[in-house]
Amino acid sequence: MLRFSSKSLIIAFATIVVMLLLSNAAVRSDDVLRISTTTSLQQIGLVDALMKDFMMRQGVKIRYEVIVSGSGEALRLLGDGTTCIAFTHAPSLEYTLINKGTIRRLGFVGFNEFVIVGPNKDPADVLNARNAVDAFSRIYRMGELGLTKFISRGDNSGTHIREILIWNLSGLNPKGRSWYLETGQGMQQALIIADDVEGYTLSDLGTYVKLLNANKLRNTVILLKDSTNLINVYSLYASNSDLCRGFTPIIDRIAAYVMSDGQNLLIDRFEGLVKPFKGHEDLVNTSWNYLAVGRR
Repeated sequence: MLRFSSKSLIIAFATIVVMLLLSNAAVRSDDVLRISTTTSLQQIGLVDALMKDFMMRQGVKIRYEVIVSGSGEALRLLGDGTTCIAFTHAPSLEYTLINKGTIRRLGFVGFNEFVIVGPNKDPADVLNARNAVDAFSRIYRMGELGLTKFISRGDNSGTHIREILIWNLSGLNPKGRSWYLETGQGMQQALIIADDVEGYTLSDLGTYVKLLNANKLRNTVILLKDSTNLINVYSLYASNSDLCRGFTPIIDRIAAYVMSDGQNLLIDRFEGLVKPFKGHEDLVNTSWNYLAVGRR
């Protein structure tokens, strides 16, 4: 019969505790679910609305914290496990991180449009442009003549990334031009600056409508929509970081909710701001693939 001294048992127990601590060192010690989201979704209140409705329907309480930034930063935080779930709208960046294996897509949330907005007098005649690329070319020409300005978010957000894509398609580079103003701020601020200087900018439709309804825009109107280049797809992702491993069950429940009852919430409470993925599956899938990898 094996016999162990009390000292041996203490050492063995301590060893097991240390091993358990080491094996779980990468797992969060708190129970706060951190969510990264784009400024555009936060400004219309979508993320909080979804989370509150989810908790009510599921009969659960979740401690969560929403971290608001542009999509580039939101995806960076998701990739390194600072946040465990994210709502973003930057397909090319999302595609890159999916391929790296740092994030996984939970589903498409919905979509709206980017719109090119500008002053009522429209010195670049964007209203008559054939598409977004032609509109940017017109703005560039008028900017070079000193007749207008373009306000860029300049913050690596989904909106900023889409803007860069359109400039690239136009073959023009406005970086450093005196009429091209980079704010490094969110969509609301960019719109308000564009309104103040009577310049152009690219905006998601939801934020523009919210500011317009709040009477914060005096001079700025929608001048162009483009169903090819300006569809704005919002997706839901989870981090593959070990830091988020403990949240996997609740994240999967949130994802299932967003793709079912959450779609109805978009229809009921966010009409005109964000359209649901439900009922538009082909459009959203096709648009995301085109924007992510240039494939329809």
